Amino acid sequence: MPLDEQAETILRGLNENFPRVETMTGAQARAATKAGRTAVADPEPVGEVRDREIPGGAGSIAVRIYSPAGNSAGPLPVVVFFHGGGFVICDLDSHDGFCRAMCNGVGAVVVSVDYRLAPESQWPAAADDAYAATCWVAQHAGEFGADPDRLLVAGDSSGGNLAAVAALMARDRQGPAVAGQLLMYPVIEPAFDTESYEEFAEDHFLTRAAMQWYWDQYLPTHREAAPAYAAPVRADDLAALPPAIVITAERDPLRYEGEKYAAALADAGVPVQLARVAGMFHGFLTIDAMTAAQTERRALWPRLRNLVAERVRTPSD
Repeated sequence: MPLDEQAETILRGLNENFPRVETMTGAQARAATKAGRTAVADPEPVGEVRDREIPGGAGSIAVRIYSPAGNSAGPLPVVVFFHGGGFVICDLDSHDGFCRAMCNGVGAVVVSVDYRLAPESQWPAAADDAYAATCWVAQHAGEFGADPDRLLVAGDSSGGNLAAVAALMARDRQGPAVAGQLLMYPVIEPAFDTESYEEFAEDHFLTRAAMQWYWDQYLPTHREAAPAYAAPVRADDLAALPPAIVITAERDPLRYEGEKYAAALADAGVPVQLARVAGMFHGFLTIDAMTAAQTERRALWPRLRNLVAERVRTPSD
């Protein structure tokens, strides 16, 4: 499906102006992307936003906690969110608009996690931070009006990888009971010869060269046998993982691997809702100005509410 006029204009601007990260160091890439970011003068209001530090395995982790406005009859669902950026770039501010929209749209507390970035902190640093943050939120949910029994992990791109890995770790380590996982055009494994890479290697914002560079920063060694906590589709067993919503974009080099993971989850008996968004490119859902992003968000929020709906307790509970 061809791009609509607005998406074509935005994609052209991204192709022309987004830095060629593969020619830079990690620090240079972060500086360049921050320099190109436009500050939002009037962000979407939510009930409350709190920045704080939480303990992690290798020091403190910064998080930003968004709470919706209005009185609630009881604890709210909680979403632990991991931003994208190839494990190298982006931060709490880059995804602030999306987290605000999710907070209001779902009616949930959203905890956005500022995990350690590569190459200064290579795998498994980000994965360990993601799991540590998930555990902390489950343990402290009551402090900010959230229900640990309705905890969802979510992320876009590399953040989708971290959400999938956090769910996998929680299962393997008898950690928090994760109610569901939202994986938006997720990074799943370092394989660059798929059909979507062949078709969209260039001219669609995220390029094959950039993705190879991101993986070089995050997992520079033993990529041929990448461990499951870096490439979750390579886990020996995907059974008993939480229900998943997987969203892919038609014109995205990562489309194939996201859909491959959705199929692998379904084959393992995990309930999966897979949606491929026609005519869209990588990263579109977090572009607040895009009409297509707003349309897809409106469809996503009720699906997330259903995914973390309060379970009906039986007398045996």
